[in-house]
Amino acid sequence: MREKIHQRLIELRLKGMQEVVDRELDAAEKKGTATAKVLYRLLCEELAYRQERSMHYRINHAKIPWDWTLKTFPFDKQPGVKKSQIMSLAGLSFIDQAQNIVFIGNPGTGKSGLAIGLLRTALINGYRGRFYNAQDLLDELYASLADRSTPKLIKRLCNYPILVIDELGYLTLKAEQINAFFKLMGERYGKSSTIITTNLDYADWYELFQRKSLVDALLDRLKHRCTTININGPSLRSSTKTNDTPPSPNPE
Repeated sequence: MREKIHQRLIELRLKGMQEVVDRELDAAEKKGTATAKVLYRLLCEELAYRQERSMHYRINHAKIPWDWTLKTFPFDKQPGVKKSQIMSLAGLSFIDQAQNIVFIGNPGTGKSGLAIGLLRTALINGYRGRFYNAQDLLDELYASLADRSTPKLIKRLCNYPILVIDELGYLTLKAEQINAFFKLMGERYGKSSTIITTNLDYADWYELFQRKSLVDALLDRLKHRCTTININGPSLRSSTKTNDTPPSPNPE
């Protein structure tokens, strides 16, 4: 009978139950557990298994470049960041309210680490999300113009409840990239949350995008539903050796 049960579980792709069924049946036979309770425990195991797989899928799909978390962020070494504020944001109500977050600070102050930490927290709690380096995102938007897939790409990006755009700085931008980026931000406004890290104050965005009217519109929408965090603190890299992929305690 157990062989038949295993075969049916394989056919139904109930891998979570398959992994524990022998253990649960052995325990039930030994303790005389009621059939309904055994079935409930098996269903709970299957649910936990699927939730775990789903979480790992979301994390892998998000393309996070480093294994940083809020637990590894060195708040004690960065006086420019209020831990209480970040942990409040980690409650994720900003996603449900479609609010944005912008981290502004010099290189090495922890902007990317905090953005990734919030993104990972969201992924673990069931939200879908995506990490992008700003230049990579703009390049992908530009490439989509060639086969006219930009609307499809923007629609896909807008389906993420949380999107991280990292290192928005002095980039080399074409007019088409700027237009596509502004279109993306306009589509996400009021519907989804975007986290941006940048070393540019808002006033410097005009020099970056070279389109005053569009920047006015972008900032008006972005800042309307936004938490702006200016990190005025030391570089977290100063106490560690410099390398291309800094360890988790010293995020960007």
